[in-house]
Amino acid sequence: MFVDYHGRRDRKRRSSLVKSAVLPRRFTRSYSLRQRRSPVYRLGMELLCDLHVHSRFSRAVSADMDLGHMYQWAQRKGIDVVATGDVLHPAWRAEMRQQLVPADDGRGEGLYELRPELRESLDEAVPRSCRRRVRFILAGEISHIFKKDGAVRKVHNLILLPSLDCGDQVAERLLRLGYNLHSDGRPILGMPCRDFLELLLSTDSRAYLVPAHIWTPHFSVFGSLSGFDRLSDCFGDLTRHIFALETGLSSDPAMNWRLSALDDLTLISSSDAHSPQKLGRELTRLCLGNPPTFAALRRALEYCSPDEFLGTVEFFPEEGKYHLDGHRDCGVRLEPSERARLSGQCPRCGKPVTVGVLSRVETLADRPFSPEAAFRPPRARPYDSLVPLTEVVADVLGRTVASDAVQRLYFRLLDQVGPELHILRSATPDELRRAADPLLIEALLRMRRGELRIVAGFDGEYGRVGLVTESERDHKGASLQMGLFG
Repeated sequence: MFVDYHGRRDRKRRSSLVKSAVLPRRFTRSYSLRQRRSPVYRLGMELLCDLHVHSRFSRAVSADMDLGHMYQWAQRKGIDVVATGDVLHPAWRAEMRQQLVPADDGRGEGLYELRPELRESLDEAVPRSCRRRVRFILAGEISHIFKKDGAVRKVHNLILLPSLDCGDQVAERLLRLGYNLHSDGRPILGMPCRDFLELLLSTDSRAYLVPAHIWTPHFSVFGSLSGFDRLSDCFGDLTRHIFALETGLSSDPAMNWRLSALDDLTLISSSDAHSPQKLGRELTRLCLGNPPTFAALRRALEYCSPDEFLGTVEFFPEEGKYHLDGHRDCGVRLEPSERARLSGQCPRCGKPVTVGVLSRVETLADRPFSPEAAFRPPRARPYDSLVPLTEVVADVLGRTVASDAVQRLYFRLLDQVGPELHILRSATPDELRRAADPLLIEALLRMRRGELRIVAGFDGEYGRVGLVTESERDHKGASLQMGLFG
């Protein structure tokens, strides 16, 4: 059975890539040529925005997640607006005050830039082909753990603030309530989401809250382990103030379009990066005025006008680490139907499996799965599904992402072709030939066409992507040897 990126099953189209796949076909998605591509009009006008990241002050985050490294990697990726992350952490906010200034000489109200003297030295490490203006937006993730309706709820929310003064005010109110904001950049609050939203709005009505990675099993508003079935169950009488949702790495917009309850909400995507190299793996595409402002960005998300909200850049959802059900300790990966047949128990150890995003969507969806076409609500916008460039290169070379060979080729591509997102989305074959061999070019074109294999992720383990076959790698190696010694 073959599935394209909207989840359509197609038993007739059989790719030679999939036939020769060495990965277990049972857990492999093969994407057909019908992948919907975002239109390339407005390409020079769009802003690529990553609105959810973390700083080094959050737990399990790289020490390199400081403003300087974020600035450099945003350029390498091709990102125009990047979140600061962890806006309520006092020490991080103090660094922001030292290193950031209002964007566009103060005209970009509510957005920030690095001080010019800092940018000048940091730019030296960025290829000229990648250099661009990078603006910061104040944002952070909150972890809520509280009891409601007889159950413990664990929900993560993203907040976006219009000024550092607003961050000071929200933090001060939470400190007065006894919450610890110093130990973790993503603070844990024993406050229901509804009550925190009330505190946020009463501090500054321009601030807003976006439920984060809404399907993640352990910490999200719809999570299978500790979430809710309806948004209103979480936010009560303040639900009307929620106008956008972050879909997360393990779902794409088409999966969310199956829920009519989400039709009036804007679906955004962000990286949730814990290291600078992960910036931009998912993004939101906007078209704002010149210069962009906090108010304009909020308006684009709130009203989702097609002239302002252009769409998103996505992971293939199967690559996300909670897409399928399963039990990681036992290496058991299950489709929703298999989990149901096993009554949710691991067939090896008998413990409950983690219910993944696909199953949870199936449970809450009120629109049937359509083998022909996904339903598109009025706010539906185009989206691109991409594979990170280092993973494409690693697959072609048959190496790990962290290997020296992959890293050398990655940076050569940036230097000679341009930012990663340009390479993935729109670089022409002629541009790619400056640094890429024919097999890598073919792999990138296959990715754009949706011709790939994915062993789906489950229970915290990311999916694995395949774009080329072992025989193609062997042929490339043989050709190289012939060229060297023939």
